[in-house]
Amino acid sequence: MAVLGQQHPLDQVVEALSAALDEGHAASLVGLEQAATADALRALAQIHAQLDALTATVLRHAAEVRVEETGGATTTATWWAQATHRTRAAAHRDVTLAAALGRHTALAEALAAGRINCEQTHVIARALADLEADGPDDLDPSVLEQAEKHLIVCADTFDAKQLKILGRHVLDVVAPEVGEAHEAKLLEDEERRATERTRLTMSGDGHGMVHGRFSVPELHGAMLAKALQALTWAKQEPAQIRQVRSTPQSNGQAFTELLERISEKDLPSVGGVGATVVVTMTLETLMGGLGKASLDTGEVISAGTARRLACEAGIIPMVLGGQSQVLDVGRRRRFHTRAQRLAIAQRDKHCTAPGCDTPPSRCHVHHVIPWSQGGTTSVEDGRLYCSAHHAMAHDPKRSGRLRT
Repeated sequence: MAVLGQQHPLDQVVEALSAALDEGHAASLVGLEQAATADALRALAQIHAQLDALTATVLRHAAEVRVEETGGATTTATWWAQATHRTRAAAHRDVTLAAALGRHTALAEALAAGRINCEQTHVIARALADLEADGPDDLDPSVLEQAEKHLIVCADTFDAKQLKILGRHVLDVVAPEVGEAHEAKLLEDEERRATERTRLTMSGDGHGMVHGRFSVPELHGAMLAKALQALTWAKQEPAQIRQVRSTPQSNGQAFTELLERISEKDLPSVGGVGATVVVTMTLETLMGGLGKASLDTGEVISAGTARRLACEAGIIPMVLGGQSQVLDVGRRRRFHTRAQRLAIAQRDKHCTAPGCDTPPSRCHVHHVIPWSQGGTTSVEDGRLYCSAHHAMAHDPKRSGRLRT
C-alpha cells in the first residue's frame, strides 16, 4: 500500500516499463544476428504475456473499485473501451478474462510467468467456463482443477486453435468415466441447435441471377463440400488435382452442375408431379435455331442451355410444334443406358474433344446426331464429352471451336 503523498508501487512499475520500452525503441538493431533476433522475439512474447497478466489483474481490481464511475460509464468494460479506444466486444472479452483469472489461479500464474500467451489463455478460460456451465451437474471441483492444469501443460505444445479442440475433449483425459457422456450431450445439443438454425434464402435480381445464403448443420456442409470438390476436380487435368485451390467461381459452377445432376427419381412427388423443372421450347429451338426456352417456374434460359439440358441432364424438356402443340415431353429413351455408357467409355477412353484426356468417370455422353434430328440413343451415336466441352457443344457461339 502506498503511503499518503508517495507514489504507488504500481505507478513506479508502469514508469519503469515505459522507460525501458523507450530505450528499446531507440536501440539500433544493427549487429543483431539471426539467433539473437529469434531469442529477442521469444523474450518479447513472454514479456507481452506477463504484461497481459498484469493488465488483467489491474482490470479485476478496476471492477472492484468501480473505475467506471470516474468517467460516467455504466460498466468497467464500457469504461475500458472508452479509455483505450477498443471495441466494446474486445473490452468485454478483456474484463471477462480478468474475472476468470481471479477464479483459476493456475491459469493466472501461467500467464504471469509467460508460459502461455493471452490467446491461449482466452481459449483455456472459455473451455473451463463451458465445463462449469454445461458439464455434469455433479462435476467434482477437483476435476475442473485437473482440466485446468492439463490444458496449461498442453499449451506448451499446441496453439489456441488446437487447444480449443483439446478443451472440448479434456474430460475424456482427466475424467474418462464422465467424459464420454458429457461429449455425447454436447454433440446432441449442438446438432439440435444446428437443426433449429438451418436456413436457406434465395432471391432473383431480375438480371438472370439468383442470390442467396444458407446455414446448414456441419454434417451437411461437409457433404456439400465433398460434392463440390469432386465436381471441381472433374474439370481439372489429373496432374493439377489438389494443386489448384478452389475459387468462389469454381465452387459456384460446381454447385450448378450438382443441381443439374439431381434426378427426379431422388425427389418426392408434389401433387402427383415429380419435383422436376420443365423446360419448354419449340421444335425449331431444339433443332438448333435461335430463341429461348422457358421454365415452368417462370424464368427463361438460352437456346443453347436448353439443348444441353435436353441432351444430358435429368431436367424434363417439353418440345412444342406449331400452334404450341406438345410434340415430346422428355422421353427417357433419350438417355443412354448404363451398359451403353460402359461400352462408350471402353471405346473412347476419355473426353473426345481434341487434346482433352478427362476420364470417362467425369464425362457426359453426347449424341453425335442430335436426338431431336433423328439421332439414336446408341453406342454408335454417342461420344464422351467432359462437362466443359459438352457445354461448348451446345453453345452456338463456341460449338464451332470443337474439331471432332
